[in-house]
Amino acid sequence: MYKMNGKLIEKIFQDTAYIRVGGSDEELRSARYLQNVCTDLGLKAELESFDVDMANIKKAVLTVDGKEITCKGYLCCGSGEVEAPLYYFTESDRYTLSECKGKIVMIDGYLRHWNYHDMLDNGAVGVITYDGNANYVDRDIDQRELRSFVAKGRKVPCVNINVKDAIEMVRNGAKMAKIQIEQDEYTGKSHNVILDLPGEIDKTIVLTAHYDSTSLSQGAYDNMSGSIGLVGLAEYFSKNPHRYGLRFIWCGSEERGLLGSKAYCAAHEEELKNIDMVINLDMIGSVMGRFIACCTSEEKLVHYVSYMGLEEGFQVSPYQDVYSSDSTPFSDKGVPSISFARAAGGNAATIHNSYDTAVLLRTEHMQMDIDFITKFTDRMANARVCPVAKEIPENMKTKLDEYLLRKRPE
Repeated sequence: MYKMNGKLIEKIFQDTAYIRVGGSDEELRSARYLQNVCTDLGLKAELESFDVDMANIKKAVLTVDGKEITCKGYLCCGSGEVEAPLYYFTESDRYTLSECKGKIVMIDGYLRHWNYHDMLDNGAVGVITYDGNANYVDRDIDQRELRSFVAKGRKVPCVNINVKDAIEMVRNGAKMAKIQIEQDEYTGKSHNVILDLPGEIDKTIVLTAHYDSTSLSQGAYDNMSGSIGLVGLAEYFSKNPHRYGLRFIWCGSEERGLLGSKAYCAAHEEELKNIDMVINLDMIGSVMGRFIACCTSEEKLVHYVSYMGLEEGFQVSPYQDVYSSDSTPFSDKGVPSISFARAAGGNAATIHNSYDTAVLLRTEHMQMDIDFITKFTDRMANARVCPVAKEIPENMKTKLDEYLLRKRPE
């Protein structure tokens, strides 16, 4: 008799309906909760800690043409004060970048590695980003950070604001901006939750899902849904045979740059040679959306999953690519991976904001998705030899180089 049923799925969503940013007390609370869920199922999971950059912001002020604009300072961007002309641009061509010198620049979207260094190389002295939706009534502002692998040691004052204020600044032709930030930066701890189910042979399949959320989000869809799916798979395989050993990893701090899976791969590099495949669950069970399978592997796996979907009467859209989740650090070390998700459009399900709650999920879809992933995993785990070649094709290596910032996209 399986305990992972609709009632338990709904209970876990209710019990974890809180923000759990990587490295926070709430994230640790969630890790221990998942550990206890495993215990209640008769399974033993352990917590493994790793270092993460943390910061406590004491002051973050943005003033534009003498008017204070509500903002949040970027974590880990250092402390300082800068006043300069405001410059908003939307294209990173050579002329536009040449105009950054001595200015505080406002950009669309996220602060990413290449555009950040392009701006600094051309003399930008501060950065403003914005998020939210001009049509929403809220004025939420995401708490963003200047990630160490983005900054590479180069820091300028950075703030994030709501899109409504960004629109007003551009509409009014804002001229001057001033950013003031004070913060304490330190090293904290995040945690991976790890559960082992030994198999008949000395080979392993790793299954991953992240359980942390962003600063505004309860993270029900992204990604307590995948974490629940991982619990369901662990319970199933604890009661059913599998040739391959199975290691389940609920990863911490995924939303901060896949930090949990990166830390795991660094700490367990010698063990990677015995891992034949990684199966990642990231955002399943949504009311709307198509079920996808992103394969960072030989292209044959795409066809395998397509045929399996037809055999099982399950709608699935497989493709070959690099998926932005915890499978990627493993694939970068040569382990083929597949990431499953039920991808809903932004108008049907949204992530990384306060609207990501359990209302986006459907228990029946959770159970359907878990069932299909279980069947796929069963085929891999009980194969005489894992049918997926343990190699990363050249086109995927290029994508990994681009994703992990070793190579600039052309």
